[in-house]
Amino acid sequence: MPGLERFLKEDIGSGDVSGAVVPDVHVKAHIKACEDGVLAGLEEAKQVFEHFGLDTRMAFSDGGEIKRGDVVLEINGGARSILAAERVALNILGRMSGIATLTRKCIQRSKGITIAGTRKTTPGFRKFEKKAITLGGGCPHRYNLAEAVLLKDNHIAVAGLENAIKSAKKTYPAKEIEIEVDSVKDAVKAAQLGADMIMFDNMSPNEIKDAIGLLKEKGLRERVLLEASGGITLDNMDAYVATGVDMISMGMLTHSARWLNFSLVIKKR
Repeated sequence: MPGLERFLKEDIGSGDVSGAVVPDVHVKAHIKACEDGVLAGLEEAKQVFEHFGLDTRMAFSDGGEIKRGDVVLEINGGARSILAAERVALNILGRMSGIATLTRKCIQRSKGITIAGTRKTTPGFRKFEKKAITLGGGCPHRYNLAEAVLLKDNHIAVAGLENAIKSAKKTYPAKEIEIEVDSVKDAVKAAQLGADMIMFDNMSPNEIKDAIGLLKEKGLRERVLLEASGGITLDNMDAYVATGVDMISMGMLTHSARWLNFSLVIKKR
């Protein structure tokens, strides 16, 4: 697993001095869920333990729903190795499951509209956070700056909307072009200039409805995909779902997801 050695080195440092004081006997252990949620990161946690040569058995699959008390992973092997792997495995499991759980909650209220993540991710951990969104039923969206052309306010401030779109079409003819707008006027203009996707950034649901209405009136709605973004949470997402956009991107899926709680228990010999 890419990054595994780096994660373990960060946590273990020059050696597990606490683990060194216990006998390295063969033990059995398991990880159990301490609350309900959507499981994500079990495959990665399994790989952490197997990195130390430990035997593992998964009792659930990533993406499945779990209940408090469910044993999700069983581990057999040396006590010191289990102790060395414990925190990294639980951190990955808790973080990814928290994201997947929050994503699933949003999906259940989306009425078929795509729920997407953003690039507001933990540096070095994006791959796992994006995977967790997918396991929760969401769309990971852009993974990095190379995937698609997204012209935001600062790009437009430098080049101007029309010049930025023309340059993008010429430089990257095979890539989708998405334009961030903050007004009804700019939404219509972006569609007229040939944008493939329009992101309504920090616009109210009523403003978005007005923009979509005008796009329909001008025969432009079917040409573009529409995304709502900016400050959207579980508390206000229903209003954005009702606007008629195709996608809602939510930074909160990663920057505000609460970790799901798991615990590792070593059984007495």
